[in-house]
Parts: sequence; C-alpha cells; structure tokens
Amino acid sequence: MPDSANADAQSRNAARGRYRFREYQVTTVPDPMALPGYEAACVTGEEHNCGAVSGTLHTTDELTRWIAGHCATTGHELYEQTTRTLLRAEPGAWQ
Repeated sequence: MPDSANADAQSRNAARGRYRFREYQVTTVPDPMALPGYEAACVTGEEHNCGAVSGTLHTTDELTRWIAGHCATTGHELYEQTTRTLLRAEPGAWQ
C-alpha cells in the first residue's frame, strides 16, 4: 500500500548508490611551547560527590600537594584526574 504522505518519494526498493570514503591521515604532536594542565576533582561521597576541584595546575607535584591538602582537611580519598595537553595537528595525505 503506497504511503500517501510520501507519494512523490522514491520507492524503497530503488537501487542505492555506493559511497566510498577516504581516510585523511593526521598526526598529532604535543605543542612544545604549551604547558600541560592537570586538574583533580574530589569524587568522594555516597549521596553526592564532594565537588571540590583543584583548578588547573601545571605540574603533577602541585596536583599531588592539592590532593594531600584536601585529604588532610576532609579525609576524602577518591579523586578524578584530568590531564590537558595542547596538540598540533600535522595533516597528511588522503588515502
């Protein structure tokens, strides 16, 4: 039974075209001029996370000191760490 709302649409049995996709090769390289960024968030808690965050720090030692200080103050022991690095994309060729 034809669909009256799509009367002008092509039949579902019509031949379908084949599409080929090429891959674009990209290499990512850390930017040597940019400082890495580290951040920790306290996720200790049963009903809800503590939610304290370190803010962006630039060394793992600074991050460890922040975690140690928060742990000493609150007794919280579970943290989520995020590491950020600026990357430079170096395009390659189509394949």
